[in-house]
Amino acid sequence: MANPEVSAFVILFAAIFTSNILLVNFLGMCSFLAVSRNVRSSLGLGFAVIFVMTCTSGLNYLVYQHILVPYNLVHFRFIVFIIVIAAFVQLVEMVIERYSPFLYTVLGVFLPLITVNCAILGVSLFLIIRNYSFVQSVAYGFGGGVGWMLAIVAMGGIREKLKNSPVPKGLEGPGITLITAGLMALSFMAFSGMIPMQ
Repeated sequence: MANPEVSAFVILFAAIFTSNILLVNFLGMCSFLAVSRNVRSSLGLGFAVIFVMTCTSGLNYLVYQHILVPYNLVHFRFIVFIIVIAAFVQLVEMVIERYSPFLYTVLGVFLPLITVNCAILGVSLFLIIRNYSFVQSVAYGFGGGVGWMLAIVAMGGIREKLKNSPVPKGLEGPGITLITAGLMALSFMAFSGMIPMQ
């Protein structure tokens, strides 16, 4: 059963801010920390994640509701969801390689690793757990992707500024990055309670 009392717009807004998949649920941290060295590569990966997350959330909803549930195959949902995600990542990888070789080189191994980005799989699982309709699922997938991109682009900008900033020797590199990610998570958690997510 769908959850009709929550509008798709509320779900979209909440997925970007109050329930950000990266900074509130801490899913997709590996590529977030590895690729966010500059704004350009962060933007490229962010748009790729938005595309994959939006498309796969809708497709995984349809596969789950019209194939797995009717045939009592819900125990295969993890495998099926990952197959759908992998197919879209392959499509995105081919398009980026064809039209933006520089971005393809910058993203390197992290582009195919979108397949196993737990944020994308997490969105597909959350929409099933929360009983979203198809429109709500696509809104949640798009909002989750936008929220993930917003976080990684902000981190990319901050890390570019940190290159020219005096950072204590013991905190250089991963230390200051993790502290920054924690402060960003706190700032996004400040939105909690504005729009309830069940």
